[in-house]
This record gives sequence, C-alpha cells and structure tokens, in this order.
Amino acid sequence: MRTIDVARRSGYSVQQVRNLERDGVLPPAARTAAGYRIYGEVHLRSALAYRALARGTGPVEAKRIVRAVHERPLPEVLALLDAAHARLDRERRDLRLAGEAAAAICVEPIEDVRPSDSMGVFELAAALGVHPSTLRHWDAEGLVVPDRVTARGTRRYSPAQVRDARIVHQLRGAGYRIAPLRTLMPDLRRGHRSEDLGAALATRDASITARSRALLDAAAALGAVVSLAADPLP
Repeated sequence: MRTIDVARRSGYSVQQVRNLERDGVLPPAARTAAGYRIYGEVHLRSALAYRALARGTGPVEAKRIVRAVHERPLPEVLALLDAAHARLDRERRDLRLAGEAAAAICVEPIEDVRPSDSMGVFELAAALGVHPSTLRHWDAEGLVVPDRVTARGTRRYSPAQVRDARIVHQLRGAGYRIAPLRTLMPDLRRGHRSEDLGAALATRDASITARSRALLDAAAALGAVVSLAADPLP
C-alpha cells in the first residue's frame, strides 16, 4: 500500500500516517528504489489499533502500547493493556463510591447554624486532606466560594459551603474535570441536588463506558498487529 492507501483506510491524513511512522506507532516502511514508502497490512492494523486505543486511553498511552508491540516482548505488551483496563475499572469503582458519598452529603441536614460553625481555609483543607491552595483554586473557579469576613478577605466556609467542598472533593477524586463541575455546582446549590447529581454521574459513567468499548474495539486490531509484527513486509 501507498501512504495515501493507509490514510484512506485508517481515517488519517497522509501527514498523520507519516507522523505515526515517525513516532514508532507504525514500524518503518519499506522503500522503493525511488524512495517511496511501501506499507503492508501490519502498518494499517497498527494505525487502526492506535486509533481505537487513543479513544480509550488517550494518545500518549496509545502510542506507548502500539510501539511496544513492535519493540518489546509480548508479555510486556499485554501488561500495558491489562493496566489500561485496570485503570478504567478503578475509575468506574471510584465513580460509584464518589456518587454514593456525594449523594449522602447532598441530603445531610444543616440546622441551627452559628458563626462559630464556619471553618477557615486551613481547617477545611486539613479536614478534606487537600492543600489550602486547592481550596483557593476551587474558589477562583467558582466551585466553592467562601464568605469573606475581614477587610483582608479572610476566607470562612459556612456549613453549606463545607458541604459543597466535600461534594467537589468526592467528584474530583472520581475524575471530574473543573469545567463540568463549574456547571453542576450552581444547580446543586439551588437545591436540585439529586437529579442534577444523578445526571452528572450518568454522563461520567457513559464516558467510561465509551472508553471501555474503545479498548474492546482495539483488541482485534492489536491481535492482528501482534500476529503480523514479526513479518510486516518481505
């Protein structure tokens, strides 16, 4: 196959195919006497495997896995793939636990609130097990905005704000990014806690499922690469 043939069949551009070869995702192509690249089935399967893996693990890890097929013993390749599956399994477990914890926090009653019940940034950071700078970052991003009680702007977290911080802490631990949380938290503060939290958890779960499916799709292409890698072209 020519470069354009691999590009068309894999869904990449000609330059992307060349880049994948440069990065070791495709093994070195054979060359004609005039210097033109000649690709075989192993190159196409490597490109397809990388495409599926990138959806499941991200491009950096996908390159590492496909390169390993061409450079390292099979047990090491399988160990990398096993680790990718294990990370997704851990994400799914962490999501379930974080969802259960956040749902429980959402319905905790806050009654008879007194000024002395508020917490400073260092107190709350210690309670959550995070750095104070993390709380300041959440403040800047609008996730958990404390009260300012002095002319110098000292942060004090009311019980409701402490509850918000605990929810953010759980969801961040389950892999939620800042941008989705920035959208979610105002709705939670307005009282639409259970339905909005459930929708957010479902979205995250769908993302993990899509990545798991991508790894499944990558398995067939990777199997073909493993079989072909030893003899890509005469």
